[in-house]
Amino acid sequence: MKIILISDTHLKTSGKTFPEVFLSELKKADLIVHAGDFVEENVYEGLLEYAPVKAVYGNVDTKELQERLPAKELFTVGGITIGLTHGHLGKGKSTPERALRAFEGESPDIIVFGHSHIPFHEKLDGVVLYNPGSVTAKRFQKHYSYGWLTINETYKIETHYL
Repeated sequence: MKIILISDTHLKTSGKTFPEVFLSELKKADLIVHAGDFVEENVYEGLLEYAPVKAVYGNVDTKELQERLPAKELFTVGGITIGLTHGHLGKGKSTPERALRAFEGESPDIIVFGHSHIPFHEKLDGVVLYNPGSVTAKRFQKHYSYGWLTINETYKIETHYL
């Protein structure tokens, strides 16, 4: 199974769109996982045209998205348990720390988060913490980025840069 991991797209109806090269990647996904900050609901709806979407809301998402999506979610795909949160809620000095604390007492294999727009891939306390960065709003990063999670008998996470 191929899962595309994204966050912090920050797209509006009359603004930027996904880069063409990224749209071709979406066509390869069996599942899209978005860690929040779509900004508007039409971006979420547009992703559904490519594959099923697991998503949470972020701090700049509309009221409609905040009512439609959870703040965090725990789900299992191919035997791998994934925690999904934006990373802006809760206690912690850093976004990875807040993401990890969001799932205290639960047992995810991987936690996917966003908020910082900074790609991050580390294993802490036996859990893989992963931030794909942003494919459309890189802020102070050199490159736009997103991730692929491939699940077979095991799993592999790769960050891709545009």
